[in-house]
Amino acid sequence: MLRETSMLPRSTELSEQAPVLPTLMDETISLKSQGKKTVLYFFAPWCTICHASISNLQSIYQDNDDLDVIAVALDYANAQEIAEFSAQHRLDFPIALGNEQVKAQFKVQGYPSYYVIDEQNMITAKSMGYSSEIGLYLRAL
Repeated sequence: MLRETSMLPRSTELSEQAPVLPTLMDETISLKSQGKKTVLYFFAPWCTICHASISNLQSIYQDNDDLDVIAVALDYANAQEIAEFSAQHRLDFPIALGNEQVKAQFKVQGYPSYYVIDEQNMITAKSMGYSSEIGLYLRAL
């Protein structure tokens, strides 16, 4: 059974290891905080739990100006698959196109996986699997 203990430990600083990835919008984005608490959400477009929980993430993103969200797509066939996932769920936060290196770097072993990083790029919370809107919000506080 996959456990959160297999993830990066809390208090890990990301500034040295935060990659810069391409996005669906043909831009690039860094997976580190830009002065706000940030939820990094690692998902796969075929993951049923990701489909069930992504709307919770969208809700807390829309309702909290002091919180950033960056979704990182992994284990996908092509960018079109990610674009369809985004359109289906009406996502308006950035979606980075991840790769096997990022998956290994963040120790992603199951979907969805979440990290909350603070303004100083320290991991303050982490989770794997389904999270309700309130659960995500409380982890991000």
